[in-house]
Amino acid sequence: MVHEVMPGEAAEDRPNVYERDYYTWALEQACALKARRPESLDWENLAEEVEDLARSERRQLESRLEVLLQHLLKCQFQPKRRSCSWTATIAVQRFKIRRHLEQNPGLRPAIPEILADAYTAARIDLINSVLQDATSRPFGSCPWTFEQIMNEQFRPD
Repeated sequence: MVHEVMPGEAAEDRPNVYERDYYTWALEQACALKARRPESLDWENLAEEVEDLARSERRQLESRLEVLLQHLLKCQFQPKRRSCSWTATIAVQRFKIRRHLEQNPGLRPAIPEILADAYTAARIDLINSVLQDATSRPFGSCPWTFEQIMNEQFRPD
């Protein structure tokens, strides 16, 4: 059951439902937003949650780029082990990255930073899990542009 803020009762006057019961808090906030009752809104926590939504979209893009880069690096450093599975993963991640950017075009300006972070994680993963030969190491920074890695024809040498 959703606790409605009663007339004359400010949202900050009642117990902090946000800390006790996030689910109920979220439903209350949705009701207050839909009813356009600003006095019932938990402004501080709502602002934090909306910021978290934006960070979540960014993390999703970074995660998909990391998986794509992991497989491109595997293709580069383990060419004899290339498989249909790797090729499929590369194609799927490219598709999902494109779709994610279509749905969240505001992420585009952050691509260089997100790509750098994703490459660092992919490189660390590759070094720790695959490459035993210290002379065969991926670059410190991503050697490819975003446009290259998103190109369906691109395969690292």
